[in-house]
Amino acid sequence: MKKYILTILLIVPFLLQSQNFRGLDKSPMDQAKFPLSNRVTEKVAVITYSRPQLNNRSFEDIVPLNKVWRTGANEATEIRLFSDIIINGKNIPAGTYSLFTIPEENQITVIINSATNIWGAYSYKSEKDIIRVKVPLVKSDESLEALSITFSNENEQPKIHFGWEYMRFELPFDTL
Repeated sequence: MKKYILTILLIVPFLLQSQNFRGLDKSPMDQAKFPLSNRVTEKVAVITYSRPQLNNRSFEDIVPLNKVWRTGANEATEIRLFSDIIINGKNIPAGTYSLFTIPEENQITVIINSATNIWGAYSYKSEKDIIRVKVPLVKSDESLEALSITFSNENEQPKIHFGWEYMRFELPFDTL
C-alpha cells in the first residue's frame, strides 16, 4: 500500500504540471512563398515574418512614420532568394536578406539589407542596404487585423504584396 501511495504522490505533480500550456504567441511567424507551388526546384523566394496584430490600435500607433521599421514584429522580416531577381532594374543575387521599410504619409520605402538574424530594427545599418525602392502606399476599404505578406504573378509580373489595417503596398520584381 505504501508503494502505491508513494507512486501516486510522485506521479501527480508531473500530471498537474503537464496541463500548463504556454499562451499563444501574440505575433505568430508566417511565410510567403513564390511561386505558390510546393515544388522545391521551382522556388524563387520565401519571406519569413512575424504577424503583429492591431488589437484595437491603428497602424500609425504601432509603426513609426519616417523611421526604419522591421516590417513585422520581433525579428526583422527576412527574404530568402533561391535565384537572382531584379527589383527596379537592380540585380539582387540569391541569398538571405532582411527586409525593412520606412513608412511615410503616402509612400513607403522598401529596403533589402544584407544583415540577417536581427531583432527588430535596432541594429539596422544603412551601409548594408542592397536596394531601396519607394512605392506608393494605398489605402483599402478592408482592414486586416494582422500584418500579411503574399506573392502574386498576375500577367507574368511577380509582386510582393504587403497589407495591414487599411494600408497596402506592393513591390514588383522580375525573375531571371
